[in-house]
Amino acid sequence: MKKNALLKKLESLMEQISREDSKVLNSFKVVTEWIEKELDETDSHNEPCRDGYSLPESLQSSIVVFSDGACRGNPGPGAWGTVAQVQDDKFLFQKSGVQFNTTNNQMELQGAIEGLSGVLDLINNGEVTHNNEKVVLVSDSKYVLDGMSKWVSGWKKRGWKKADGKVPENVELWKELDQLNHDLGQVQTIWVKGHAGHPQNELCDQLANYALDDAGF
Repeated sequence: MKKNALLKKLESLMEQISREDSKVLNSFKVVTEWIEKELDETDSHNEPCRDGYSLPESLQSSIVVFSDGACRGNPGPGAWGTVAQVQDDKFLFQKSGVQFNTTNNQMELQGAIEGLSGVLDLINNGEVTHNNEKVVLVSDSKYVLDGMSKWVSGWKKRGWKKADGKVPENVELWKELDQLNHDLGQVQTIWVKGHAGHPQNELCDQLANYALDDAGF
């Protein structure tokens, strides 16, 4: 049983238990928290699609990560999808994952994190050569791309605080993404318009939504 399908069943059972039975409810909450934290909902898709996934000439020598996020309710159940590609139709991986209670921005961030961390793992394992190849992140989320290129440097100078002294939303995800950016040698970012027929962006959107469908959302 998939992680989120199991969580939905637990939630349904909790609704049937009397609110006065606090010990049983607390036990269910502990189990639910453990499932959310420990079980991995990631689905890897090792067989890439082979039709129409070309890259611009300027990116033919790059490792290109495409990512997207989706949320059904904000907050609500959400998912991310990501693919990594080198040269035309040569995919390194396609994968997706689901979270039980999240936001759209969190899923956009998580998609970028999963894609970049997947590439870093391949590089560290010697499965992909980095050398002079640059890593490029392509996303339809200006929140993610503006954060990487404009906001994070200022937050870090202020001790991960915004100009008003408040901690940025999703700061732990931003820290993780910033570390990946550093480890991969400053990732180049490219924005594309969502739902506009961009093949790899559409694929990431499909991966995220298929993951939500499979989990019963």
